[in-house]
Amino acid sequence: MVPSFPQPASAAAATRPIPGSYGPPLLGPLRDRLDYFWFQGPDDFFRRRAADHKSTVFRANIPPTFPFFLGVDPRVVAVVDAAAFTALFDPALVDKRDVLIGPYVPSLAFTRGTRVGVYLDTQDPDHARTKAFSIDLLRRAARNWAAELRAAVDDMLAAVEEDLNRAPDPAAASASYLIPLQKCIFRFLCKALVGADPAADGLVDRFGVYILDVWLALQLVPTQKVGVIPQPLEELLLHSFPLPSFVVKPGYDLLYRFVEKHGAAAVSIAEKEHGISKEEAINNILFVLGFNAFGGFSVFLPFLVMEVGKPGRDDLRRRLREEVRRVLGGGDGGEAGFAAVREMALVRSTVYEVLRMQPPVPLQFGRARRDFVLRSHGGAAYEVGKGELLCGYQPLAMRDPAVFDRPEEFVPERFLDDDGEALLQYVYWSNGPETGEPSPGNKQCAAKEVVVATACMLVAELFRRYDDFECDGTSFTKLDKRELTPS
Repeated sequence: MVPSFPQPASAAAATRPIPGSYGPPLLGPLRDRLDYFWFQGPDDFFRRRAADHKSTVFRANIPPTFPFFLGVDPRVVAVVDAAAFTALFDPALVDKRDVLIGPYVPSLAFTRGTRVGVYLDTQDPDHARTKAFSIDLLRRAARNWAAELRAAVDDMLAAVEEDLNRAPDPAAASASYLIPLQKCIFRFLCKALVGADPAADGLVDRFGVYILDVWLALQLVPTQKVGVIPQPLEELLLHSFPLPSFVVKPGYDLLYRFVEKHGAAAVSIAEKEHGISKEEAINNILFVLGFNAFGGFSVFLPFLVMEVGKPGRDDLRRRLREEVRRVLGGGDGGEAGFAAVREMALVRSTVYEVLRMQPPVPLQFGRARRDFVLRSHGGAAYEVGKGELLCGYQPLAMRDPAVFDRPEEFVPERFLDDDGEALLQYVYWSNGPETGEPSPGNKQCAAKEVVVATACMLVAELFRRYDDFECDGTSFTKLDKRELTPS
């Protein structure tokens, strides 16, 4: 269900023009690109323009742009409030074909010529089949999901503990969890989602994570502020032209053969039960595995661990630990599966709050199917023309002060109790409200429930193993191992 917002009696009044300008050809897009990537950054880019125009709906250019992105129109209608944002979820209003990451579409060579499901619109006849297959794959994976995650998390934490123990000065010890967490995510997803163990192929087991990192980067870097090399080199080398797929083709082909051989059961389900060809099935599986699941978790889960582990949040960690152990029971506890984490109200609320503040995909797009009136708070109404591209910036929409109290603060208890649960309809990270249901007829993330549950399971596994922990960025600085008392 898409949330509705009360409109005043004057809501039917005349529409207003959308403020903002695209500027002169070439120069306007280039100016906005430099602001977005260099002078302001994405968050400030949207905040400043909303403040300057005194409007949460405005016109702007979105990268990538000039000079070598031929056929890419950077002009968008930006949306940064919770009310207007809901138009992006209405398949009657917006077309989602080829707008996953904006007006730019990476080469189909990244998926061996297959246009995968996420780039299809709901009216495309292939969309329902690929979406139904994704939902089916996740449903079947649920049987082993928690057990495979726990095994992978145990391996990850053993590696992190080893790094911490090797530190020459225990008082200044630090161990990055970023790469161990990515390896954990890759291995557990391969086994649970695809039914394929990376250990069956030495090259995949050793290099699979890095192949996916490069594959993702080559597609996304033209649209992302990176910050690993100084400006203006980042603009010249990373944001001026599409990055080539041939660089990662040998690695992608290795993963393709791995799924073809070791994930044959999943491929067979696509062919026999959903009418998808073998090649399309493997490419869709790899996209769900690599882009949606691995890519999304690689962004979101480090933020989750970092937020919970921040110095000064001892009381939050104490309460989370007590809740986890109460639900799981004494000793080593029971399985932190889907049923168990549904009983962990504070853990779930904390996960939702991190998704609200740090959504793994900050931008959502949709192209107007027809002329329509876009409504915002207080009866504000704007005429959107057929073919215009709407660009919703979630980190601001989900900090809308008209919806959320103390919107810029991390409030882990925000979604507790009836009033807190009512706010879930304004949590949009999954390309739809958290109260919505993914289906073959919409574009909401098929793994919406699984993502939340997996994040809760990770928090539960941390507090099953440790009495406390602290982080400095993406590194653990303290891991107080739990002392089990004999029963």
